[in-house]
Amino acid sequence: MSKALKFTDDSFEKDVLKADSDKPVLVDFWAEWCGPCKMVGPIVEELAGEFEGKAKIGKVDVDSNPETSTKYGIRSIPSLLIFKNGEVVDQIVGAVPKSKLKKQLEAQLTN
Repeated sequence: MSKALKFTDDSFEKDVLKADSDKPVLVDFWAEWCGPCKMVGPIVEELAGEFEGKAKIGKVDVDSNPETSTKYGIRSIPSLLIFKNGEVVDQIVGAVPKSKLKKQLEAQLTN
């Protein structure tokens, strides 16, 4: 079962920008046809389980949700943005190891 949430153009403001302000929100911008996205996907799922209750983690399919992708200037995928208090506080572009993602997410838990 998927632990990562699905964010859409319609739900993005409510689920990400107006989410619990003290918790970071990791958003994975991806597409079904993207090879590197398929490498990052399982990592995002694992992190969603590990950070349950501490952070909100979800995915945006760029093909189905062009409005949100355009708003945040997503030009290459996978792109992972970390939001806090409705603002982008960190960004990771490309397939990166789980340790790097985890470290950047943990940094936002302490800020």
